[in-house]
Amino acid sequence: MNGDKQVIDYLNKLLAGELMARDQYFIHSRMYREWGYNKLFEHFNHEMEEETQHADALITRILMLGGKPDMQPENLQVGTSVETMLQADLAVELSVRDALKQGIALCEKALDFVSRDMLLAQLKDTEEDHAHWLEQQLRLIDTLGLQNYLQSMQ
Repeated sequence: MNGDKQVIDYLNKLLAGELMARDQYFIHSRMYREWGYNKLFEHFNHEMEEETQHADALITRILMLGGKPDMQPENLQVGTSVETMLQADLAVELSVRDALKQGIALCEKALDFVSRDMLLAQLKDTEEDHAHWLEQQLRLIDTLGLQNYLQSMQ
């Protein structure tokens, strides 16, 4: 099936973001494990798996539309502390959210409602799960203080 070239190109742009998010969560989860923050490790290991699923859906759709997936991720933003890691991950999720919204509009314009629905599901996950959880963690650090927060993450 031949899909709209602009949609395929944009799906590849989204794929680069998902691959970057996956890799960033991968390194951050391993850093948390090394530092003994097991709850953060478990959460971000799970997030890495979800980003892999998002990437898989995009790859599958690009192939179905007759395109070639570009497996080059965007540049990582690896933090150096728990707080900078959470902030970097939130920045990624907010960027992905904005890109998904643009992709949804493009898919609607191209009358590609299957791709649009896939992106809508990813947007829901990005806003309601990933970004919201990260905002909660940063709010907890502000409320509890970093040391109390970190103690609760062991």
